[in-house]
Amino acid sequence: MTNYLNAEELEALRRWPTCAIANAIELFDIRPRNEGFMLPEIKCAFPDLGPMIGYAVTAVISADSPEGRRVSPPEWWKEIQKIPKPRVAVIHDIDHPVVGSFWGEVNANIHKALGCVGTVTDGSVRDLDEVRETGFQFFSSCISVSHAYVHLVEVGIPVKVGGLVVKSGDLILGDKHGVISIPLKIAREVPQAAQLMEDWERRVINFCKSKKFTTEGLQDLFMSPRPTWPPKK
Repeated sequence: MTNYLNAEELEALRRWPTCAIANAIELFDIRPRNEGFMLPEIKCAFPDLGPMIGYAVTAVISADSPEGRRVSPPEWWKEIQKIPKPRVAVIHDIDHPVVGSFWGEVNANIHKALGCVGTVTDGSVRDLDEVRETGFQFFSSCISVSHAYVHLVEVGIPVKVGGLVVKSGDLILGDKHGVISIPLKIAREVPQAAQLMEDWERRVINFCKSKKFTTEGLQDLFMSPRPTWPPKK
């Protein structure tokens, strides 16, 4: 059984920016440093709404043609509810180029009612003003005018969005910098690791801002032991 985090543990992660989370995960040495996050093509539509954290529910869409395989919305809604709240809909758009948007005011409200806090898609979004007012977060590769023939093709399968493979149940954090996946097996320790990195970086930053700054002193700081996990006592 998946060991999901509780609301307090999720909030402890959400308080950190994705950049700090990325630094913290590096301390665990459980994945290459060039993996685990989405590429810059996936952008936050509403940076002022703050960070979004939740468990992924995945799907595949197409909008280019009325033909082809279809998964009904009720099937998708059932799939969403298999994953605990808060949920993030992670959707791969198979159209090249992207033609129409699955996401607008209606689907944002439907998915918010279903316990989703936002979406991450390599497709498009629309109805920006209306959706922003709901507090539902958008991360996407682009913005479009129409929904065209948009429909669900697959649900609940692994998807690749912004270069990151995401499976239903994965823990996703997104903010104005982008989107990162947090491995569940270390998620509870990540806030402490982030603080460890922050404390080390703050020494460097504060020294650079001080009147005592010298390149020799800076070199000494960089030669001092870097943070490790678990922290040394």
